[in-house]
Amino acid sequence: MKRLFVFWILFFTASSVTAQDKCTVFFDFNKHDLNAAANEKLVAWMTENPSIEVTKIYGFCDWKGTNTYNDSLSIKRVTTVFNFLKKNNIKVKEGYEIKGFGEDFEQSKIQSENRKVLIVFEPKKEEPPVVVALDDDKVPMAEKFKIAKVGDKIKLKNLYFYNMTPRILPTSKPALIELLCVLQDNPKLKIEIQGHICCQKVYDINELSVMRARAIYNYLVSQRINRKRLTYKGFGTSHPIHPIPEKNKEEEEENRRVEIMITEN
Repeated sequence: MKRLFVFWILFFTASSVTAQDKCTVFFDFNKHDLNAAANEKLVAWMTENPSIEVTKIYGFCDWKGTNTYNDSLSIKRVTTVFNFLKKNNIKVKEGYEIKGFGEDFEQSKIQSENRKVLIVFEPKKEEPPVVVALDDDKVPMAEKFKIAKVGDKIKLKNLYFYNMTPRILPTSKPALIELLCVLQDNPKLKIEIQGHICCQKVYDINELSVMRARAIYNYLVSQRINRKRLTYKGFGTSHPIHPIPEKNKEEEEENRRVEIMITEN
């Protein structure tokens, strides 16, 4: 009865992997180490299938010995193969399935054919490239600068000034330090600091956008960033994100900004 039950388990298991590819390696009697033939076959299999991931590893034994011993031996064979795959950087799918059937399966009359491990695998699913958006506030500034090209602009988030002045609020220090670190880590990077204001229909009465851009410039120079790597410019309200007059405070905040344009990297 037990063998009949296991047969049906194996029948449905085999049916579930028919859409996937398989590789079988054989072991010496009462051994769980890879012999020369098994090692050679695995190497050839890896060479022929460079872009796969393993989904299942099943171990089997012949009928000699007790059920308990053969169950243990089949798991040891599975472990040997798993370690070989990991050592050779073959991807094993997260949540992969392992089973040791011991001798409880439909045995071949040729005993050497029962001492085996079956590897089930499928083509590796390519991970979609991670797209970093320059306007995504959740992406760290350093990551944005890694992918930015000449002419791209990166907004300095969490950068604030006292009302109608170029004086930088103390709460803006982390944003300044983050920009400073980017410049220190990328010595070939050159930038233009661009200031923008909101709310005024007149272009920029007091050149506030220029003064704020220059305030960022002065901070970076004070931290020993070479002046030749920096320029600054104010655009007033000539480049608004939202039409002026703005409809709400959120639109005012988005228009009132400092952007960094890549001029060389």
